[in-house]
Amino acid sequence: MASMDLTPPDSSDSPHTQQYGPPQVSGGTPPPAPQQAAPPPAPAPSAQRPAPAQPPVDPPVAGELTEGYQPALFDPAPANPGSEGEHQLQQACGTTTRAERFYNDQMLDHLNEEMQEFVGRMDMAFVATADANGEADCSLRAGPPGFLLVLNDKCVAYPEYRGNGVMASLGNIIENPHVGIMLIDFVRDQIGLHINGRARIVEDDKMREEFTGIPEETVRGRIPERWVVVEIAEAYIHCRKHIPRLKPAERHRAWGTDDSKRKGGDYFGVRQQRREAAAQCGEPGQLRVNGS
Repeated sequence: MASMDLTPPDSSDSPHTQQYGPPQVSGGTPPPAPQQAAPPPAPAPSAQRPAPAQPPVDPPVAGELTEGYQPALFDPAPANPGSEGEHQLQQACGTTTRAERFYNDQMLDHLNEEMQEFVGRMDMAFVATADANGEADCSLRAGPPGFLLVLNDKCVAYPEYRGNGVMASLGNIIENPHVGIMLIDFVRDQIGLHINGRARIVEDDKMREEFTGIPEETVRGRIPERWVVVEIAEAYIHCRKHIPRLKPAERHRAWGTDDSKRKGGDYFGVRQQRREAAAQCGEPGQLRVNGS
């Protein structure tokens, strides 16, 4: 693009420029220029009010965090993984160096070979989701070892079997695709793996068109209706110090059953309590809440 000369023209060279100044009197001297009014005197030093001293504002220290602290008091978040909120608290609690060491030593944006092997032998996962308003939910997903598929080092997928029909996790994903998956080895190594990323829902037939080698399932109740495919943003270890050691026991799982007792029935007594409350209010019939 050609540059534009924005220098104003010399007014003396323009025939259309009118010069303004004091009028000239023919045959005499020009009248004196009007005197400028003197500026008002500055107030005496004693009359000037000094600005009140502002106390220095320090970020809260560990043990003194309150709900009212302002993010603006903290340094900008460093170029590290994680949220702005966690970086602010690291600064407030004095854990920034320790956190940066963890980021550098343990966090990836993909699954390395050791992580892929770990995922391939897990038979359950905890999946955290939240809706558009941030209302969170955490749900268990389970299957035979390897039910959570490693599609490549940046992508995993787990099947959605027939459930109670509430669709809480999938409903959240429709509103907010961010998910957190927690895998824990309670039996052999007592270690955990976090996988965070963005999810999308794929129907089973479309999944098999998009990815080859998806295993065929014949056990009733374990036939996928759809899949959740997660593009990985973060993958990192969960340390073993608080993970209990469990011993697997033989158990027959009632995959796909609709028998209320085999599914756990009214274990926490919610249905019974609501029936009793409805009876006390004189409401006929069964109170149905959340598909119960």
